[in-house]
Order: sequence, then structure tokens, then C-alpha cells
Amino acid sequence: MRLGASLYCLALLSFTTNHIPFSGRNPVFQETIDVRPHMLILNKMDLADLSRKQTVLKMLEKNGVKNVLFTNCLKQEDNSIKKLVPMVMKIIENKPRFNRDENTNYCFMVIGVPNVGKSSLINALRRTNLKKGRASRVGGEPGITKAVLTKIQVCDRPIMFLLDTPGVLPPKIDSVETGMKLALCGTILDHLVGEDIMADYLLYSLNKLGMFSYVEKYNLHEPSDDIQHVLKHIAVKLKKIQRVTAITGGTSPSLCQTTQQQHMTS
Repeated sequence: MRLGASLYCLALLSFTTNHIPFSGRNPVFQETIDVRPHMLILNKMDLADLSRKQTVLKMLEKNGVKNVLFTNCLKQEDNSIKKLVPMVMKIIENKPRFNRDENTNYCFMVIGVPNVGKSSLINALRRTNLKKGRASRVGGEPGITKAVLTKIQVCDRPIMFLLDTPGVLPPKIDSVETGMKLALCGTILDHLVGEDIMADYLLYSLNKLGMFSYVEKYNLHEPSDDIQHVLKHIAVKLKKIQRVTAITGGTSPSLCQTTQQQHMTS
């Protein structure tokens, strides 16, 4: 991609999150990735099970992905962010077609599914390399970045620019399970899937993985696969209840007056 008289988009930084390293990759990008220097960035390390890090790396390598970086872009001092520029430069040096002496400015494109931290990466690089504030708007829901933005400088030695892009999902998600994982991780708006369905799938996943910490946290007697039963206990624990007038004239607590998915993830 040519951006000016002497500025080209040399490489791609493909972005997803540590807790969905495979579901969070858009297969449509594969053809583009194959013809350009490419690095896969797995963001949001604070939400991931790092005991699976080596397993994930081996599986990615089997799929031909060798340049992988784990990051937490919201952390003020993230050492992995400091490694990004040297790693990218090394990748370019090993690609003679893109390693030309006349190139003194470098431009990279950040691509990935929605809400995985692409804009946060740009802000983190500016904070680390230039000691400057954020240049890209960020938020906790998908769709904050609406269009390809102007190039943003993130480093001065070498001079490096990044292009922030909107998150792009594949036109069709073949697997229901993949779609649910994407929804739970915030890459799809909750109301498009249904908060009750998402909460039910989350409970199913926790039980399937043997993660029963919710039982003690929300004062349940035992693990349960009844989402309504679990949500009632969550509502009581969080004091998210309303009293309604009964037909008899008394009052009784209504335990379902809450946003279900919010309580499952609180």
C-alpha cells in the first residue's frame, strides 16, 4: 500500500487476544498475510491462562505462524511493547524484497477482529517510544474505530508509522462455538447474540473446564448447569434485586432484574 512519495506499508501486524488465539483470527486475512512480512500479536495477557502459552505457540507454528508477541497494551510499563520494534525490523531485514536501503521511514498496518486492542497498541507504542499521549480512541466495546485512520507515528528511531484499522470479522462464522467465544470476548455486540445465551454458554464453559470457583464466590451449594438458578444467586450476592408488590399486598424480591451477562463476568 503506497501512502506517499517515499512511504509504503511494508508489513502487517495481525492482532488478536490471548484468550482466543485461534477463534480471534480472521481467516479472510490469510491471503494478504502470506505476501507481506507479518507478526501476530496476542494481546490482553492479563486475561489469559499463561500456562498454555507454549501449547499455543506450538499450534501456531504448525499453522505457519512463527513471529508471535504476547502483550498487555493497557499496562503502563509492558516490556513486551519494547520488543515490538526490534522484532519487526528483524523480520523486514530477513525479507530482501522489503529491505531496501532507500527506505528510512516505515509504515505498518494493524489488522484484526474487533475489540482486541489494535488502537491500544498504537497508544502503548507512542507512550513507550515517544513519551506521548494516546492518538487513537479506545473503548470497551467493538466498533470504536470506524475507518482506516491517518498514519500515526509510534517511533522515531527508526521513524515508524502505524495505520489503525476497523476490526473486521469474516462474513460468515461457520462454528457456533467460535461465534460464542468471539461474543464472550467482546468482538460482537452483546445484544446481537443475546445476553442470556452468552451467560448460559459461559456457565457451560466453566463447568466443562472444571472451573467451579463461582460456586463459593456466589454462595451456591454445588456446581449448576441452570443459568437462571446461578443468576439468582449472583443477583442476591451483588444486591442487584428489586422489591415488587405481590398480589397479596406484600412484597417479595425479584432476582432477575439485572443484566445477566454483566453479572456472570463481575
